[in-house]
Amino acid sequence: MEPSVWRSMGLRDDEYARIKELMGREPNFVEVGIFSAMWSEHCCYKTSKPLLGKFPTKGKQVVQGPGENAGVADIGDGQAVVFKIESHNHPSAVEPFHGAATGVGGVVRDVFTMGARPIALMNSLRFGDLDNDRAKFLLSGVVKGISWYGNALGTPTVGGEVYFDKSYTGNPLVNAMCVGFIEIDKLKKGVAEGIGNPVMAVGAKTGRDGIHGATFSSAELTEESEESSNPAVGDPHLEKQLLEACMEIIEEGLIVGMQDMGAAGLTSSSSEMAARAGNGLEIDTSLVPLRDGEEDMTPYEIMLSESQERMLVVPKRGSEARIQEIFKKWNLNADIIGVVIEEPVLRVKEGENVVAEIPTRALVDESPVYHYPVIEQDRTEQWKLNMDSIAQPKDYNEALKGLLTSPTIASKAWVYDQYNQGEENSTVIYPGSDAAVVRIKDTNKGIALSTDCNSRYCYLDPYEGGKIAVAEAARNVVCSGALPLAISNCLNFGNPEKEEIFWQLSRCIDGMAEACKHFNTPVTGGNVSLYNESPQSAVNPTPTVGMVGLLENIENRITQGFKKEGSTVVLLGETKGELGGSEYLYKLHGLTAGKPPTLNVETEGNLHKAVLEAAGQKLLLSAHDCSEGGLAVAIAESAISGGIGVDVTLPAFNGRLDALLFGEDQSRIVASLDNDKVSQMEAICKKYNVPFAVIGKVTGDTFAIAVENQGQAINLPLKEISKAWQEEIPCRMS
Repeated sequence: MEPSVWRSMGLRDDEYARIKELMGREPNFVEVGIFSAMWSEHCCYKTSKPLLGKFPTKGKQVVQGPGENAGVADIGDGQAVVFKIESHNHPSAVEPFHGAATGVGGVVRDVFTMGARPIALMNSLRFGDLDNDRAKFLLSGVVKGISWYGNALGTPTVGGEVYFDKSYTGNPLVNAMCVGFIEIDKLKKGVAEGIGNPVMAVGAKTGRDGIHGATFSSAELTEESEESSNPAVGDPHLEKQLLEACMEIIEEGLIVGMQDMGAAGLTSSSSEMAARAGNGLEIDTSLVPLRDGEEDMTPYEIMLSESQERMLVVPKRGSEARIQEIFKKWNLNADIIGVVIEEPVLRVKEGENVVAEIPTRALVDESPVYHYPVIEQDRTEQWKLNMDSIAQPKDYNEALKGLLTSPTIASKAWVYDQYNQGEENSTVIYPGSDAAVVRIKDTNKGIALSTDCNSRYCYLDPYEGGKIAVAEAARNVVCSGALPLAISNCLNFGNPEKEEIFWQLSRCIDGMAEACKHFNTPVTGGNVSLYNESPQSAVNPTPTVGMVGLLENIENRITQGFKKEGSTVVLLGETKGELGGSEYLYKLHGLTAGKPPTLNVETEGNLHKAVLEAAGQKLLLSAHDCSEGGLAVAIAESAISGGIGVDVTLPAFNGRLDALLFGEDQSRIVASLDNDKVSQMEAICKKYNVPFAVIGKVTGDTFAIAVENQGQAINLPLKEISKAWQEEIPCRMS
């Protein structure tokens, strides 16, 4: 075989030599295609695998950790949440509508293949600055794709984040998260057990779309990417039918195992299910149902197709007819295409002809693993920040409005108003607060959800940025009144073969692992998305965290908006005035520079304990974390969300006023409470050694902030700042 063949499929020369060694012979064309998909970074994590072991993955709340289609966390009473976050970055860069739509479809299938009914969707979206026409095009297409698929499927999209930075101009990030609910005793796994059991392809028919999608997602984007890709196209109505049919066969106890045909399609689902069971599968491609007009597909194309809305099912022997009856009711195919065999190989046939035969271990367990050295990178240049050369705002009213119109901070209602957000009896905290909360049906429990990452912090200091990504997600969940349980993560980075990128990946994981251990939020799985680069640059390192938390009683839920005229506003946490890596520097001064805020996990953990204890006692009327834009923006968002003004006087501060108002120090929460509850809140903060300060009153229709030793800083009509915050993205997108 000519080297150009395996190289065109993304395999290196030494990898091809390793394949020959494992096979004991020269592989044929189909076998090389199968190896290229399974050995792609997207499928086997050959670069990141040595680093992922740093994550804590166990805990009493973990029912299923990494290694399955989705993670599972115990919520008591024999119940659990099943959740996963995944990327669809490269497909969305090329075809934003279908790339985002199929990203939603894929992660939903990861959840219901475990036997869980999806109850909510989240996302984390990253684009270039909105003065860039392509960024606007990508944002519009991605949001339409997510809303089209999720709305038709009937699974509400209840929250997420949208972040803008020039590093994403050439390569947007589209991370989709799905959360499902299950009775633990009904949990299913992607395993192909039972020698002689049939293997069935269920759902949609197979076509040529998405062939080599996993390989495409394991390389940098180039100007030729759009021409060379063949993106998969989804159908949410088919997905809904597939979901209901799968729920039915699980409910009737008809199957041994099931797995989504996601990245690498039939190749990955068959080989992974067999490898988990320690046996093999025999697949006859002539039995795979093909789309009309594509009946001439080759075994190579059938094995590598990434057509959507398909599952691989291993039924219990004798239940095939009943499964076919159920799928026929839902107007879907359910075809026997193979059998579980004792010999641990993936044998691919076309009728009687064997076209590929590969040991399953070679595909799944023997993939290459690259142990690149972690070489410390000098951040001196990035940390240079001469504040003496940065003029303070002449008008702090205008500075605040400038920050509120930063697309990263401004209202995302233009985005989430396009989504089905759920009914009142299912969604109890809607998009726009710190965390979304969905009710567990027929209970008083709620699941809190948040997706977070500040990628500028990760660029400037990957270790601190990694810690903060986990801490902010946990803090947002805590601000809803819920206890953080576990995370799924999506590690979005550039080309790991580059020294700096691999260092970023390693150090971000170090920081995330430390925070996860301290907050007792194990990692149950996720996705690694590398090679997020375009000819312009790599994206900022973006280890997105999807956090789930448990609210034992939804009556104790909290939102960010001020609620009550005359109530007291308090600040929990310490303000030092850390401006490095801030939205203030980026938006008002065009800088990504300085040392980002530092995070003390002990301090952060104490803050969580204090707020959760207060929430349990129903002391808090509102709670909102301080993040992008700092203290002034956090107070403004609370006032805007509640529709009530505020009069704040901050304690004396000896540093710069812009650092006090817009610095992004961590471990801070702005809360409001009834006046007669202040002493109780202060006592709780004292118990956990959390700094506590009364800073103002919720009152009137004006937004005012003064500083004890610096006088009045901001005084604006609430309507004016609300209008600026609400209208920025709609105006840009019009």
